Amino acid sequence: MGNRLPDDPAPYFGTHVFVCGNRRPAGHERGCCASKGSEKIRDYMKARVKELKIQGVRVNQAGCLDRCELGPCAVLYPEGIWYRLDSFAAVEQVLERHIQAGGRVPELMLPEA
Repeated sequence: MGNRLPDDPAPYFGTHVFVCGNRRPAGHERGCCASKGSEKIRDYMKARVKELKIQGVRVNQAGCLDRCELGPCAVLYPEGIWYRLDSFAAVEQVLERHIQAGGRVPELMLPEA
């Protein structure tokens, strides 16, 4: 995944977390991550990365990631791993087990398309 060339500069971040912040009209059949609390999740994750002094990680709000039915969702790159982050406890698990320990949190991972 990816097409890095030998002369490319080093990535600015080792891990980039995109948290869906999409907002659809109330009652939309697909729902939206924002109505499920994704903005608070993103803010919490950003604060915890800073508090824990985790280097090389950037947490950003994304527009629609097209998986709102499964959200609130986030995707972590460069791995391309998708998680459902529906609580602060879920954020803590992803920070500890995925970002800090280099593993995965299978119980929070979204199914393949």
